[in-house]
Amino acid sequence: MCDRTAPLSARLLVLLALLIPALGFAAPAVVPLTLPSGKVLQSEVMVKDEDRAMGLMFRASLPEDRGMLFLFEGSDFHGIWMKNCKFPIDILWLDADKKIVHVQEGAPPCVKEPCPVYSPMRRAVYVVELNAGQARREKAVVGETVSFPLPR
Repeated sequence: MCDRTAPLSARLLVLLALLIPALGFAAPAVVPLTLPSGKVLQSEVMVKDEDRAMGLMFRASLPEDRGMLFLFEGSDFHGIWMKNCKFPIDILWLDADKKIVHVQEGAPPCVKEPCPVYSPMRRAVYVVELNAGQARREKAVVGETVSFPLPR
């Protein structure tokens, strides 16, 4: 099944792709998310508590055309922390109408505990994580709308 001439890293990726579904793990859904500037990011959707808790932990980077979208069951002051994150991010909190209610620019990785928790000034239903500086470049400011389809 594996090509023995392929580099070990490629063979490991193939093996993981086969094992993850077999073990009951599902990759997060990915949806197109349109920022106020019109830029579209392919965004991983975090719905389960354990997925939201993991977020961007342990990743080396986030490609410029990617984002992470957190869906919550209710409107609240959902806090985000940067434990085990390796790069700074911008965080957008959105209300039920997908309007930006708060922006945290350049949240740095947590370097020592206790890690700070970033929370919005208003209740939110969705949270979007982007590369640091991207919110400003893509005109993602309070009052603007972000659009995305909800996964089924």
